[in-house]
Amino acid sequence: MRALGLRSRLVVAFAVVSVLTGLGVAAVSYLMVRDLVLQSAQDAMVEQLRADVSRQTTPAHPPTRAELDTLALRYNAVVVFGNLHANGNGIRLEDVPDHLRGTVHAGRSVVVQRAELAGLPYAFVGTALRASTGRSTGIELYRAQGLTVQQGTINELPALARMVILLALLPAVLLALIAARGVLRPVRDLRAAALRVTGGHLDTRSVVRGSDELTDLARSFNTMTAELERTVAELRRMEENARRFVADVSHELRTPLTAMTAVAEVLDDEALELTGDAATAAGMVSGETRRLRRLVEDLVEISRFDAGVASLRPESADIGEMIASTLHARGWTGRVETTLPAEVVAPVDRRRLDVVVANLVGNALRHGDAPVTVDLVAVGPEVVITVTDAGTGLPEEVLPHVFERFYKADSARARSEGSGLGLAIAWENAHLHGGSLAADNSPGGGARFTVRLPRGRS
Repeated sequence: MRALGLRSRLVVAFAVVSVLTGLGVAAVSYLMVRDLVLQSAQDAMVEQLRADVSRQTTPAHPPTRAELDTLALRYNAVVVFGNLHANGNGIRLEDVPDHLRGTVHAGRSVVVQRAELAGLPYAFVGTALRASTGRSTGIELYRAQGLTVQQGTINELPALARMVILLALLPAVLLALIAARGVLRPVRDLRAAALRVTGGHLDTRSVVRGSDELTDLARSFNTMTAELERTVAELRRMEENARRFVADVSHELRTPLTAMTAVAEVLDDEALELTGDAATAAGMVSGETRRLRRLVEDLVEISRFDAGVASLRPESADIGEMIASTLHARGWTGRVETTLPAEVVAPVDRRRLDVVVANLVGNALRHGDAPVTVDLVAVGPEVVITVTDAGTGLPEEVLPHVFERFYKADSARARSEGSGLGLAIAWENAHLHGGSLAADNSPGGGARFTVRLPRGRS
């Protein structure tokens, strides 16, 4: 389940606090109001009984049964004297709680007790009659009053509390929304600013409002983006200088390299007539000159990609025939096994695809084991070229870096026959076609490079 957003969490938190507060207040109010209503009814009964007793004369002692009946009717109460009693208000002596009778009999002036009678709430009040001299007459009076009305009022309190809580939820939710808006507005501004920075707009700054923690966050964000803009600008300047330097040096080297290549070709022609150290030196100069020339050409090609001026001249071509021509031109036809079906046509730049295939097959022949295979297949809207060798494959830690410039899997190998830029140039050429180049290991263990090119215009 997706986690709730900040706005939803604030609304829920405010609602929960409102409900819990309302429940607490309702519980306390319920207890207070209940006690107040019942106590008010009981106090009224006590006052009424005291007033009735004070207005009447004390009966003779001991009273007769007829006098008890008269007292019961006069006081509208149950009258008790020893083993005699008389009912005067519809209740029986058996209905009076024993605890109340024991308390009155012990000499308490006026005692109140609540109890249920026939399932209904009642309040019982009792007192002992005294003579004008203050002496106890031994006569006890007990009255009962139903509390149905009061209980009904008390029973309405929970419903009233629920209504109050529900009514309190509305302002709580409104307050939560207002609070969320105040919190989320700067957060949304920061998010929008972060998205603009992610999109490359490093001059983006967040609006600073107020003086709270979110304001400090906005200031920190602005400081960070300003420093990031400065750093990236410096890195771009340094990168541009490095590219310009490589391009300038490469172009400057082409002229002397042309002369050196001509000299190397003359040395190659004369090498058969040289002997000893002269022959060795001539061969070394010729080989190093060719290697330097390839390096300079690769550097010039890389500088074109970096500058964004590398051009593509696509034409519809039979990919199988092109791959066969690449292998034949370099004398690899007998060393490479191929599966090249006819009439697999795609718009490609012949020179650039030749560079891609030559780099991949050359690497497989130099660093892998035989057999090296080249397979061509058309898969939906793509042409897929796979170059595989039977070597030990690429280590897992090498795979993410094989297309990096000048990357060498063996760090101890300071120099190699190649420039270290071949796979990087092949990757750039594949992407220039609108395709891709990926490296992995085949199930048999050898390294496998897969080129995917679109069959239509990219």
